[in-house]
Amino acid sequence: MVARIKIDIDRRLGRIDPLIYGQFVEHLGRCIYGGIYEEDSPLSDERGFRLDVLEAAKGLHPTILRWPGGNFVSGYHWEDGIGPKDQRPRRLELAWHAEESNRFGTDEFIEYCRALGAEPYICINLGTGTLNEARNWVEYCNGTGDTYYANLRRRNGHPEPYNVKYWGLGNEMYGHWQMGHKPAEEYARYAREAAKLMKRVDPSIKLISCGWDGLSDWDRIVLEVLAPYVDYHSIHLYTGSSDYYTNVFQPHHAGRMIEACQALIETIRYRQGIEHPIRIAFDEWNVWFRARGEQGLEERYTLADALAVSAYLNEFQRHPQAVGMANLAQMVNVIAPIFTQPDGLFRQAIYYPLMLYAEHSQSIALDAWVACDTFVFSEEPEDKRLRGLGPFPYLDVSATLSEAGTLLTLAVINRHRDQAMPTEIDLGGWEPTGPAAIYMINADDANAINDFGVERVGITEGQAEVAKRFTYEFPAHSLAVMVMKS
Repeated sequence: MVARIKIDIDRRLGRIDPLIYGQFVEHLGRCIYGGIYEEDSPLSDERGFRLDVLEAAKGLHPTILRWPGGNFVSGYHWEDGIGPKDQRPRRLELAWHAEESNRFGTDEFIEYCRALGAEPYICINLGTGTLNEARNWVEYCNGTGDTYYANLRRRNGHPEPYNVKYWGLGNEMYGHWQMGHKPAEEYARYAREAAKLMKRVDPSIKLISCGWDGLSDWDRIVLEVLAPYVDYHSIHLYTGSSDYYTNVFQPHHAGRMIEACQALIETIRYRQGIEHPIRIAFDEWNVWFRARGEQGLEERYTLADALAVSAYLNEFQRHPQAVGMANLAQMVNVIAPIFTQPDGLFRQAIYYPLMLYAEHSQSIALDAWVACDTFVFSEEPEDKRLRGLGPFPYLDVSATLSEAGTLLTLAVINRHRDQAMPTEIDLGGWEPTGPAAIYMINADDANAINDFGVERVGITEGQAEVAKRFTYEFPAHSLAVMVMKS
């Protein structure tokens, strides 16, 4: 059959929050040291920032950067990472079985965010950390008075407050792997007290409760306690499979998680009479399966993985009322779009959809109607999270419109491994002028990867003649971002 995509610019799902194009860096493997920060490298500036990495990271247009973890944060005591670098203590790091030099700490992180043009998002230690550590960290970053921690920041060379707006109340506290792991009831009580103290230091901050997947009793118990205090509730998802179709369809589970979590949030807001909105922070997500359990988690990504990443981004864009933030885990070397060695870097396959969506998506999400051939697993799906989600359309589409209504972007993933998809595209009453710009991610093989000096997966730019109704053929295993003007 000829596939069909139909767009009605009056069917608006809501405004997309730019914070969905966020990133995450953790003290894990070579993400910080040997990634964004390498003091002795000839490629670094006087601050220790790898300039080639910084430039590549800017190409992703990250709107927000989460730090310092991740599992790392549950053993991290932030005061170890401030003051003269040569006087900072070197610690045994228990989350990832490493040693932490503490040469990259709060002040360096804020400076990196400023250089990157991203909002800082700090996750606090609610594993082995204390309530006073949490409130003191807010005072150090945001304090304006004549108080100890505000003055300590000034003595460390930073007279103006950092005004860190986003603060996470711990990381994955539901997990037995987490240092200081707590049952939901205990975590919720402890996080509530931390939230109270932090808000008393700076009432303007936005807090993120530690969620699981939006489907569990953990999320319900935590939200029933923390909903009055938080502005976001976090959920995490990692997917990935050596089976092509499992890999590219798994991100549909992210959509199910979002919808379940949104329903839970709205139920609790209604029951408790909470007036302020609570949105989802999808603050860890990625394809990750090959490097699980390996030192450094240095995943190498294929074109198929890039299509899966694109499908995640489509899910976030299709749920603009629910998702207020998302952070790819992680930005450099560790399950990352940027991969370095001492004398350079390369951009992995997943770099390019992240860049295209951030560059070319518009601010208003539209409800795209799609009809096309579908895929059905012949046996029980390898990933049980896919149960009940099929049949899966080969075309996965998000449509976004500019505020002025003059730019329309279609992001179309053809997930058929072998066949191109001729598609009739109906723009309704919206009339484009001139050709559309087409940004295509594809390769001769869905398993194609990039490496140092070798780029098999990249962006091909072109044009296509378009009208209110036109036909376009989407190649097999490809992402096409189509930008039209009226």
